[in-house]
Amino acid sequence: MTQRLFWTRRLAYAGVGLAMLALSLGQARAGLLPVSVTVQPESGNFRWTYSVVLPTDMQLKAGDYFTIYDFEGYIAGSAKVSATGPDASYAAYWSVSTNLTGQTPPLLSPTDDPGIVNLTWTYNGPTIPAGQLTLGNFMATSLYSSSKPSFFTATNPRAADGVIDNNITETITPTGSQGPTPGVPEPATLALAALGLPLIGAARMLRRR
Repeated sequence: MTQRLFWTRRLAYAGVGLAMLALSLGQARAGLLPVSVTVQPESGNFRWTYSVVLPTDMQLKAGDYFTIYDFEGYIAGSAKVSATGPDASYAAYWSVSTNLTGQTPPLLSPTDDPGIVNLTWTYNGPTIPAGQLTLGNFMATSLYSSSKPSFFTATNPRAADGVIDNNITETITPTGSQGPTPGVPEPATLALAALGLPLIGAARMLRRR
């Protein structure tokens, strides 16, 4: 193996290692996250399901909430939750509200169209002391199946010290525009790409030399 090829491989391995390290640290400090979004036909409309996770080292208390912005074509009264954690009884502790602007945690600035409804789920149950835990599948029905990039915000405390964590991340929501919009990468994918791509570029430069 030539020295050039040796260092090319070392840089690639280092990139993967750094990306995984940053990913694990980021997840440990993050607030509530929508880890997947699925869309299924439902009586001529479309049911959108967001699987929301409480990460490690975070907790959930009464009054904590998350918001999904600009849910176009929302069918009034269709929002609900299922498959809740720690068990099915926790579905009773979640309530949903609709607003044209907000509800948004302090210091966050998501793009929010005042002409399109937002969905906010609020927790009203006993304290969940820590994750890693899937809080449930949060569902709402829309007239549309096509997707557009949008935002998800949440507020809940850290388990270690009780300090409130207000977080924002990208997700997808329905749109009435023609044709599907490509899905937004999950935060984990974005973190991996941000760290990995510069190192892959460096490896290619070394290979050319």
